[in-house]
Amino acid sequence: MKKLLTVLFAVCMILSLAGCAKKEEPAPAEVFDPSAKSEGVMTYAEYAAAALGDEVVVEGFVQAAQSYWNGAKLYLQDPDGAYFVYCDGKGEDVDISEDDFAKVVVSTDYSDGWVGQGTGAKVQVKGVKSEWSGEVEIADATVTVLDSETWLAEAEDVTALLGKDELADKMNRFVKFSNMTVEASKDADGNDVAFLYNWDGSGTPGSDLYFNVSDGNATYNFVVESYLCYDGSEVYDAVEALNIGDVVDLTGYLYWYNGANPHITGISKK
Repeated sequence: MKKLLTVLFAVCMILSLAGCAKKEEPAPAEVFDPSAKSEGVMTYAEYAAAALGDEVVVEGFVQAAQSYWNGAKLYLQDPDGAYFVYCDGKGEDVDISEDDFAKVVVSTDYSDGWVGQGTGAKVQVKGVKSEWSGEVEIADATVTVLDSETWLAEAEDVTALLGKDELADKMNRFVKFSNMTVEASKDADGNDVAFLYNWDGSGTPGSDLYFNVSDGNATYNFVVESYLCYDGSEVYDAVEALNIGDVVDLTGYLYWYNGANPHITGISKK
């Protein structure tokens, strides 16, 4: 009897210890890394180091896109840098299907006010690193939409870099300019105006909007690209309502045309 009780006690102890054993923890979920690249894809540093004319393969997240005409122009970014995807091998808009374009922009409906607002979808781009009037871009491009989580960049304030060579290092990024003063432009009749339709004032409502702003040290020319933020969008209307001397904060994409020529997508008056 005593031996039986000893065995039963031992069994109970084993069962008790098994019940107290730590349960196996599930494997932690994989953390999304927006800087990660697929095999064979360049990092931004590798892309930046590539020579003009080199074939490149990059991945980035669509921040914005110019409106669709059997293709588009894409503004891409990752945490390390940004890319402007300009055209396909025929010099036309980037080779992306209408169905895929609908995946990378919030809406393709002009009634939304900004046809090109990006969803942050991740894409892979194969093309050739090119340059036009200082703007570094990807030409001869084909685009593949990837199965990935989305990512959108926050605007980086680069006001302090205006007029400095370091500003070019931020090319094509989503950026912010703070406390800028609207300066006069000259229309075709020589009058001082707050903005122009087209760079020389030759356009009409619906054309690109050009306007001058100053940081207190120098004056710079910015643009609302009508294929990105067209007539009737919030930013287009806001620029049309500007007065010389207004102080504004601006956001947009740091495009380059013989110097900084940002494509503005947001404006707020102080």
